Amino acid sequence: MIDAAEPYRLYYWPTIQGRGEFVRLALEEAGADYVDVARSKDGVPAMMAIINDKARPEPPFAPPFLIDGETPIAQTANILLWLGPRLGIAPKSEAGRAFVNQLQLTITDLVAEAHDTHHPVSGGLYYDDQKAEAARRAKDFHDNRIGKFLGYFERVLAANPNGPSRLCGAALSYADLSLFQVVEGLRYAFPRAMAAREARWPKVIALHDHIAQRPRIADYLASDRRIAFNEDGIFRRYPELDE
Repeated sequence: MIDAAEPYRLYYWPTIQGRGEFVRLALEEAGADYVDVARSKDGVPAMMAIINDKARPEPPFAPPFLIDGETPIAQTANILLWLGPRLGIAPKSEAGRAFVNQLQLTITDLVAEAHDTHHPVSGGLYYDDQKAEAARRAKDFHDNRIGKFLGYFERVLAANPNGPSRLCGAALSYADLSLFQVVEGLRYAFPRAMAAREARWPKVIALHDHIAQRPRIADYLASDRRIAFNEDGIFRRYPELDE
């Protein structure tokens, strides 16, 4: 790990895991010095002031965003692309870094589809305003989309010349951590659907289990730094949307 001159400042909503959790996991695994700004007093107003500052160069569109020294970086995959080499959780080769970024962008697509199971019409509407559409979307997600994504990651693990314990190369990358979080989220939101299908992706599940046992991740998961899943985040447990 390359130490930052000062703590990284992560800006994300203080009561949900959401997209910020992928960044938190990378920082925690690396033992990086960081501040989860919005969880501190006056942190949310400070975050919104940055977003709404019309005179600010290179403004973030929305959280999560990270400030490294004076450099702002927004969008989850872009933040991880920036942090990966600095934290020692990205391949050393340019081609390897590009592939890990590709995997992270694929995870971003999966996360968006998981979100849309409960908000298929509009993020501006309440779930109760789109329950019928959500039921249809969730069924398709169970039947077609979970397997398409996790089957792809299973294939990537199987094809790794260094063995199926990592998505890319022999060393841990932030994509491995993010795949762990996806499995965690899908298990929370769709426990029955996942229980019925997990045997199809043994390498993905083995990677998840390995990540959960890594010392720094295990410590994080057991701490109050890890926000519990809830029905305000991306992965939401509505029993009627689980098969």
